[in-house]
Amino acid sequence: MSPEANSPGARSRRRGRTSIDLRRLGKAALLGPGARDRLPDAIGHVAEAHRAHHPDADLLVLGKAYVLAEMSHRGQFRKSGEPYITHPLAVTLILAELGAETTTLTASLLHDTVEDTDVTLDQVRAEFGDEVCYLVDGVTKLEKVDYGAAAEPETFRKMLVATGNDVRVMSIKLADRLHNMRTLGVMRPEKQVRIAKVTHDVLIPLAERLGVQALKTELEDLVFAILQPEEYARTRDVIADKAATGLSLDTIAVDVRRTLREADITAEVVVRPRHFVSVHRARLKRGEMRGTDFGRLLVLVGEDADCYAVLGELHTCFTPVISEFKDFIAAPKYNLYQSLHTAVAGPDGAVVEVLIRTHQMHKVAEAGVVALGNPYAPVDGAEPADGERADPTRPGWLSRLLEWQESATDPDTFWTTLRADLAQDREITVFLADGGMLGLPAGATCVDAAYAQHGDGAHGCIGARVNGRLATLSTVLGDGDTVHLLLADGPVQEPGEGPAAPEAGTRGAQSQEAAPGPSPQWLDHARTPAARIAIAGWLAANPESLRVPESEPRAPGAVTAGRRGVANVVVDVPEATVRLAGCCTPVPPDAVTGFTVRGGAVTVHRDECSAVGRMTALGRSPIAVSWGDEAECRVTLYAESFGRPRLLADLTEAIATAGAAIVSANVEPPSEQRVRHTYTLQLPDAAGLPGLMRAMRDVPGVFDVRRAQHEPAS
Repeated sequence: MSPEANSPGARSRRRGRTSIDLRRLGKAALLGPGARDRLPDAIGHVAEAHRAHHPDADLLVLGKAYVLAEMSHRGQFRKSGEPYITHPLAVTLILAELGAETTTLTASLLHDTVEDTDVTLDQVRAEFGDEVCYLVDGVTKLEKVDYGAAAEPETFRKMLVATGNDVRVMSIKLADRLHNMRTLGVMRPEKQVRIAKVTHDVLIPLAERLGVQALKTELEDLVFAILQPEEYARTRDVIADKAATGLSLDTIAVDVRRTLREADITAEVVVRPRHFVSVHRARLKRGEMRGTDFGRLLVLVGEDADCYAVLGELHTCFTPVISEFKDFIAAPKYNLYQSLHTAVAGPDGAVVEVLIRTHQMHKVAEAGVVALGNPYAPVDGAEPADGERADPTRPGWLSRLLEWQESATDPDTFWTTLRADLAQDREITVFLADGGMLGLPAGATCVDAAYAQHGDGAHGCIGARVNGRLATLSTVLGDGDTVHLLLADGPVQEPGEGPAAPEAGTRGAQSQEAAPGPSPQWLDHARTPAARIAIAGWLAANPESLRVPESEPRAPGAVTAGRRGVANVVVDVPEATVRLAGCCTPVPPDAVTGFTVRGGAVTVHRDECSAVGRMTALGRSPIAVSWGDEAECRVTLYAESFGRPRLLADLTEAIATAGAAIVSANVEPPSEQRVRHTYTLQLPDAAGLPGLMRAMRDVPGVFDVRRAQHEPAS
């Protein structure tokens, strides 16, 4: 799919065109001008690179594919003047050097035949099978005649959907774009910039996510040279200056080899120069560059355990920079990358970055999914269960992309959202309360987790618990968090009839007949395209949810009753005034401790109250305290809930039914989805406290009730 294709004299593609006799071409490819097993000379270098990774590969099918590609592209030339067949050959060589298997190379040789010649998909299928046909179809562009300006975004949509079923489609596309970028100099400057921008925004992030670092780094440098020519020239000069003086990394590499040899660890130590973009970023970050900043040391070993042995020797014999240590072997990156990263200080104080990995890890780090071969090949001769293809290389980000693209029917929306999605280059894993897990981009919130787990069912989400604690939907999730999403049971009921619905502080007042749904503020918290598209779709279908209500219900103000002056406790200080601490509101039979405060009064705290530790640290002497004979007590409770009509009335009814009297009550203004209630209650008997708290938790919309243990947050 080269943008440089030029076919003077070639007739345009049209319906009813004459097909090529592939059987005749296939026979010619097999027989060739000489012996039956001889390959055309033009693909000798491809065959050599392929055999280096796959010694037992059947090369005859490659010869057959080459003859078809050469004859179908005959008469076509690139804008550089080269025969067009040089492009599929170059793309195939790139993939062969990365270790791609034979099916991928076959499809790579044919990847432009259906798009630019008279060869049809049916003919490819008949001669090379369904898999090769699928790969060729996956990388074939859509016609501008049919799609107009939407041809490019819809072509990428088609490729991504095909990649979801077979990642080898994107491997061919990345190699295709790399060769096109290498030869982009013959294009007009404005077209170079346009292609470079698409490569930067879409294909480089895809190469990163698929782990194909060898292609990604070269693409980055080629794009850098086109989009930032001045910075590229400056970086090139800096690298040339340092190369003339020699790298101090070579000296340190010798010391590392000697250290590992003395430790009897078999390892290969090589100096790995940084590519242009990496040097540019390091220069912006560090300013003046030292010799060791222009590369890293790469240590390759045989087994996983050897990686940690090397790490131990380096940290023992050199001065380690602990903050630079990262273990991507125990916790691989989402793009299959595994390695140990560390940094040590050389004799002159220069810091050297070191990468430690096995040879297999290095192969995967360079080639990513390409190095994994055919993900659908039978294991030990067994076919996949139920005839289904289960691709082990299909990561969570790709599954999410395939899901949200179905909702982005508009090409412009898809194209804009795709670029934004690919710009998020880190992933986290969160665990669900039911034992499942979700992969989300870094920075994702509870809103994103809700739509990732429940799809459109997340419209009824009213809150979440993160690591066991009640959290707002705007809470940013961290790697390894456990999230329990709370969903409304259905539409808002008539007062007193059912569970909560509209979130306080996000939807404002809604009619009691309205179904629960997302508020416009959710768009501020959504980071994943799936969440944003679903929320925007719901809001567009429910425009009444965007109307500002004429009046907002006012939060109930604080109501304070008279306070008791005598506490039901006995202290060892005669005639001292005794107060029960408001920070923890002790009640019988809590274990309690007293402390003398200003004015000679004694304040009584629960033993687990944080104030007890602070008083003791200040040298305050505790005072023995015991409970009196009175069963009556006072306690302060905090209730966390989501707003709904009649919630306050239902809570106070539950409190009254339990036989408690409200001394004071305060409902704070809603904060996002959460409403906080503070009640100071008088109980006739402290034994009734657990039952009271259970009754309050049973009120629909209330998710947590706890006793005060610290001063309420402002």
